[in-house]
Amino acid sequence: MSDERVHRVTVRGRFHDLSDEARRYLVSAQPEHDIFVSAFTAEGTFTYDDRIAFFNLRYEVRGAADDTEAADIGTREAEQFLRTMRFGHKGLRAEVADVSAVWDDVARRRGG
Repeated sequence: MSDERVHRVTVRGRFHDLSDEARRYLVSAQPEHDIFVSAFTAEGTFTYDDRIAFFNLRYEVRGAADDTEAADIGTREAEQFLRTMRFGHKGLRAEVADVSAVWDDVARRRGG
């Protein structure tokens, strides 16, 4: 068992005030950003619905002390990505799962 915490962070939000250029890009790239081809990665995986209304960014955050720190890291990464891509957005919120807790539970069951 490792002492490093691994969190899966999902940052959700809504597109807002998209430029015509951004909307055209999102429409053309939507098949590449379907929820069924997403994963939790250090770089983040960007998915959105075909209505171009809502989006998710999924991050695997390693080494955060707790859920709050992992959520902060994921949210900052999401904000940077959205700013870089010039995607207007609102209502960001992060959900966190500490997947290393599964390992802790296995170790506890084994008496470790």
